[in-house]
Amino acid sequence: MKHTPLHEEHITLGARMAEFGGWDMPIQYEGILAEHQHTRTQTGLFDICHMGEFELTGPTAAADLENLLTMKVSTLAVGQCRYGFMLNEEGGVIDDLTCYCLDDARYMLVVNAATRDGDAEWIQNHLSPETVFTDRSNELAKLDVQGPQARTDLEKVFGSIPDIGYFRAEFFRGLEKLLGAGSACLDTEMLISRTGYTGELGYELYFPASEAVRIWRALLGNENIKPIGLGARDTLRLEMGYSLYGHELSTDRTPAGVSRGMFIKKDQDFIGRDAVMRDLETPAELLVALEFESKRAARAHDKVFLRGLEMGEVTSGSVSPSLGKAVALALVKADAAGLGTVLDVEIRGKQFPATVVNLPFYPNGTARG
Repeated sequence: MKHTPLHEEHITLGARMAEFGGWDMPIQYEGILAEHQHTRTQTGLFDICHMGEFELTGPTAAADLENLLTMKVSTLAVGQCRYGFMLNEEGGVIDDLTCYCLDDARYMLVVNAATRDGDAEWIQNHLSPETVFTDRSNELAKLDVQGPQARTDLEKVFGSIPDIGYFRAEFFRGLEKLLGAGSACLDTEMLISRTGYTGELGYELYFPASEAVRIWRALLGNENIKPIGLGARDTLRLEMGYSLYGHELSTDRTPAGVSRGMFIKKDQDFIGRDAVMRDLETPAELLVALEFESKRAARAHDKVFLRGLEMGEVTSGSVSPSLGKAVALALVKADAAGLGTVLDVEIRGKQFPATVVNLPFYPNGTARG
């Protein structure tokens, strides 16, 4: 398995480690419930160095990305970012990702760890000769700082940080407080963005991997910031209804039923568009949010029924620490997707009722500030 630059830090902190997307990653430290609640109320720190970062530059970069991605790229202002999908010719999801406009004719894609190599090959096979592709994944570290106190706690470590809007990014060089005025590393370029995967106010920090341990330790030097594993990251994203590649999204289906048209430009061409538009017009299945009265958690691939007829299956499920009950995402036939519909989910041989509700399950997130 691959290791992030912080692997030994996790071992020292006593993290429970497990394989994720080919990487040995921390699943939990103190415990999923405690880490979940700490992120909801204070500030959590996530090692996301396993994700990939690709840079595309040149006069044809924007046009190439418009062809590759479902969201509009050419209208991105410098310092703006957007989420969307990269599809194959049949409309299946190769990856879901975020595109940053770093400068004129300079873009960065942040991709999932498990799909990184395949993404790089696909992208390079669909670029114009004038577009330069650079895989910066190994040279960049990525830390996510998430929680309602994230800005306050970041400034205790770094000093003042830019006032960044939602889905915006800005380069930051004011690391004197952390690195010391005489440090040879003061020209370290850190990109700070504000997107988030937890539903809380949060920042993503991109910087040279050589500084990962130093910055990780500095952040944890603030007692309000605690390390958070991938276990709590999953329950946090599920409470918000955010999709996870390999669960809600895959090459087996278009994103139409999951996104219901969001993050998809309908007035421009892109690879896989015909299949997506067909599914948007007559969806065979739709992603629904299911809320249980009990804490009996459903798991991926558990079957979903309506009046005895199989309607689909669960894609993600867990007990919601914030709500104190089980929740799930499921892909079901369109005629079973109406709000208020009571479906039955088969969990380990027994059926449990669940109601189709609006997302997010947890409505009190601070992500938008």
